[in-house]
Amino acid sequence: MIHAYNLTKRFNGHLAVDHVSLDISRGEIFGLLGPNAAGKTTIIRMLCGIITSDDGEVVIGDRNVEKAKAGFGYVAQHFGQYEELSVWENIRFYARMYRVTDEQWLLHLLDRYQLTSFKEQLSGSLSGGYKRRLALVCALAHDPDVLFLDEPTAGIDPVTRKLLWDDFYALSAEGKTLFVTTHYMEEAQRCHKLAFLSSGRIVAKGSPDELKEYLGDARVFRAIVPYKPELREALLGTEGLMLINQFGNELRIIVAAEAAKSHLEEIITTVTGTPCSLQTARPNLEDIFIALTREKS
Repeated sequence: MIHAYNLTKRFNGHLAVDHVSLDISRGEIFGLLGPNAAGKTTIIRMLCGIITSDDGEVVIGDRNVEKAKAGFGYVAQHFGQYEELSVWENIRFYARMYRVTDEQWLLHLLDRYQLTSFKEQLSGSLSGGYKRRLALVCALAHDPDVLFLDEPTAGIDPVTRKLLWDDFYALSAEGKTLFVTTHYMEEAQRCHKLAFLSSGRIVAKGSPDELKEYLGDARVFRAIVPYKPELREALLGTEGLMLINQFGNELRIIVAAEAAKSHLEEIITTVTGTPCSLQTARPNLEDIFIALTREKS
């Protein structure tokens, strides 16, 4: 459904997007993840024709971007609706941009996203979660085939985030293709396919399970060890160390295959004063993301 070939973009001589290619199937939820300034928003803007690429090509279905634009819905990273207009006025405005006049359809969307009781409220006075719902309704007003969602759940509570993702699955089941940028690993795990972006380049892509194989023969160890700055400093000198990550009292260490487990245990025991036995763990998406994007940056 979405095919990008060697997309490249420069700003004032800086290479922001470096020969990015993507293939996204109809009905797929595709997630693009990367550190800040990695090029995510630039890519999404090129894909939906807001800005032009310096090189490369985008095909949506069997059409170029300009011809396919009428079939897009776009939710911007920041609230882009008119705050001085009511919820209903915003929805009708965006619908009429696409010559949609079926008010029963718009009322259906209003109800689907639980905005009916806010119909006459100024959109600027909505909470963050309801602003996101309104943005989604405006993007869906013309029933597009493709939805571009730039960090659609940023800054909203976990309950609303789950509700929106439940609806993303429903939209996918209806045949819509969703292109999502996010910083949340929980959301990444929910996507059918993913790509990790670093410094404008794709460093890994595939399903969440496929991405977990990108570390190759590197090993992941875990132990219950409270955070200690001195322990981190001691481990940083270990040959073959790829990543140290702390989750509460869980310490996770990724090392190259040749690194000695016994040496790591010895360091931890010496610093903490408590015998340590490292357990082998399966890498999670955050392990992969940090290791790959930091390594390539």
